Amino acid sequence: MADAAKSPLAGKRVVVTRAIGQTSDLNARLTAHGAIPISLPLVSFAPPTDYAPLDAALRQLHSFDWIIFTSANAVHAVASRAVQEGIALDQKVSGDQNRSQIAVVGPATKAEAAAAGLSADYVAKTHLGVALAEELGDRLLNKSVFLPRSDRANPDLPAALSKLGAKLTEVIAYRTIPPDDTNRSRINAVIDREADAILFFSPSAVNNFAALTGREHLATLQNTIAIVAVGPITARALNEIGAHHVTIAADTTTAAVVDALANHFASSGASAAATSPSQSSSQAGVNRA
Repeated sequence: MADAAKSPLAGKRVVVTRAIGQTSDLNARLTAHGAIPISLPLVSFAPPTDYAPLDAALRQLHSFDWIIFTSANAVHAVASRAVQEGIALDQKVSGDQNRSQIAVVGPATKAEAAAAGLSADYVAKTHLGVALAEELGDRLLNKSVFLPRSDRANPDLPAALSKLGAKLTEVIAYRTIPPDDTNRSRINAVIDREADAILFFSPSAVNNFAALTGREHLATLQNTIAIVAVGPITARALNEIGAHHVTIAADTTTAAVVDALANHFASSGASAAATSPSQSSSQAGVNRA
């Protein structure tokens, strides 16, 4: 960004709670806008405690009408396990016109699928799991659907798929856990360096933050720094622990997240300018009169 110095994000210290390995694009875009990204991963990923359900689904992958991926993590977990088991994913879901169709929640998931040799047949217009199900609608009626997910994934999507008449096979492809090296003292140290904003990408990150620092911490922080939620489900998790002054990114893309943050600071700057000390004094004089 050529005018990074003039960006509303110039000099802003932005805490990114996303897992290590998922932040490069975001950090690059923040930096291009003049912001200073601070990595504070609040989620990490681990294999499922039992691979049997996933392995069984992989062996019969060709029998599913639809495979639904709601995150790049799910694609990566499935692809990695397939390699370990000697299963060629691209062969399992390619071939005749009766092959499995693949639906993904957004462009990042589509890209991860492509890297695994899987071509997405449908990309959600609204990048949320439930929205993806609703967009597919009647195409799921009486269709067998494979849904690999995290052990902490939101239950709304399976309920929506069942309501649409899908024959659902949901398996835990990976677990979402707190990073081993993140603790309360580290979080406090980062926040106490006068961070200007903190970005949350999932309810898991919100809940891990609350577990490490106390539920009241974010409620207090919202008065001093910008809190950005990526998606309404994450925003709901923040609301539930008392953080109500939350900026919600319109979409899950990196561009949308950075735009939401920039718009927040642009609006804050405009509000501050509108109530500058001289203006406030003048207005106070009018009020006293």
